[in-house]
Amino acid sequence: MKIETQFLEDHQAKLKVEFEASQLDEAKQRAARKIARQTKIAGFRPGKAPYGIVLRTVGEGAIVEEAMEILVDDQYPKVLEEAKLKPYGPGRLENVVSLDPPVFEFIVPLEAEVVLGDYQSIRHPYELSPIIDSDVNRVLEDLRDRQAILEPVERTAKQGDQVFIRISGQQLQPAEGDSGTLFTDRPMPVTIVAKEAQPKSEWPFPGFSRKLIGLSAGDQKTIKHKYTQDAEYESLRGKAAEYQVTIETVKSRTLPELTDEFARSVGEYDSLEALRADVHKSLESERKEEIDNAFSDQIMEDLFKTAVWKYPPQMLEHEIEIFQDQLENRLAQQNMDMPTYLKIRQLDEVGLKEEMKPLAEQRMKRTLILMEIARQQNIQVSEQDLEAESMRTLDQLSHMLPPDKARKTLTGEFVRGMIGNIGADMLIKRTWEYLHKLARGEAETIDVAEPAVETPKKKRTKRKVEENESK
Repeated sequence: MKIETQFLEDHQAKLKVEFEASQLDEAKQRAARKIARQTKIAGFRPGKAPYGIVLRTVGEGAIVEEAMEILVDDQYPKVLEEAKLKPYGPGRLENVVSLDPPVFEFIVPLEAEVVLGDYQSIRHPYELSPIIDSDVNRVLEDLRDRQAILEPVERTAKQGDQVFIRISGQQLQPAEGDSGTLFTDRPMPVTIVAKEAQPKSEWPFPGFSRKLIGLSAGDQKTIKHKYTQDAEYESLRGKAAEYQVTIETVKSRTLPELTDEFARSVGEYDSLEALRADVHKSLESERKEEIDNAFSDQIMEDLFKTAVWKYPPQMLEHEIEIFQDQLENRLAQQNMDMPTYLKIRQLDEVGLKEEMKPLAEQRMKRTLILMEIARQQNIQVSEQDLEAESMRTLDQLSHMLPPDKARKTLTGEFVRGMIGNIGADMLIKRTWEYLHKLARGEAETIDVAEPAVETPKKKRTKRKVEENESK
């Protein structure tokens, strides 16, 4: 077997392989026997017709086509081994150069590689600000607000009231060909907040609720607003709009007192102090997650500055498919299917994949970096930890799903895939823990002499080559 290897720019290899003529002859004999088993040939039992009879019955082309498949199935793993290639996934038979001698060309996607810069020198300040009483008080006020008692009143609206309105919106100077209509006759409740408490995200603009002060049920009002260049709603930045408002009802809002009884009404708390303690703990957890995520982004930004990736197009295509599967699952939870979503978005599947491509590529590159750091620093997940986490997840799933659905869902194939994903997630989590310690100057590092190595991949190479559809 003679092999010529050409490495392509898209991180694939083109192999020109010359097999022994005897290998193709043997494959043709096996192909004829296989065809004889599958084809009725007069005068012969299945599989017993001689080669010459099979040849006259189905023709040489059918035998050669079957023989090439047999030869490729048998020899492709040996080709990869002799060429010393580490493939990312299945290759394909690109071309049959000749049959005498048998010379085939294969395209093989190569395992991804990433070269990292000096990531061990990454340092960033890490500061976790404490939760103070005012933070807890804001949450408690929100809880009080949700349990407010509403009562209709025969007076004008004032601060603290909830006003039920119908509203229509129109741009004042729409672009040519655009009607400028923002929305028509939309019902909505509005709570009139204090001037100092109005949120930046208030809809349709900050301070809108206070424009309703002094209005009574049945009143109408035209409200104009010029949006700033940094407005919350990007599509309206720098534009002027006019809103037509009709007041339907005005209701007073009475907030409950912050007492032990209030605490019991919002959850399983014995006292107000127990509620405050739980809120404090939740806020600490949320703040730590927020700070940690921002810290991770800083670290990854540094890693991206010096990293160099090589990966085949099939790897990115696979990541895009994962993105699409995840979107379909989210849509299913909202009782929507993909065709409906694409119609609403005015997209086709090609356009959707192009839209997903940058995010998929970024996530793939992040994963390659983390897996390479895990390899270099010998970060591992023990079998005991993986088994414990897998059992915990399976136990949760079995309790969440009805018994009949659990039996159908928790198949051996599903469980194997789940365990693989759990293992990868645990490895990435531990790698992030290492990187956080490293960036804070708390981690011990391992010298890496050769950073340019192949990274682990999520799925192993299939041994059977996928043949060209035109074959």
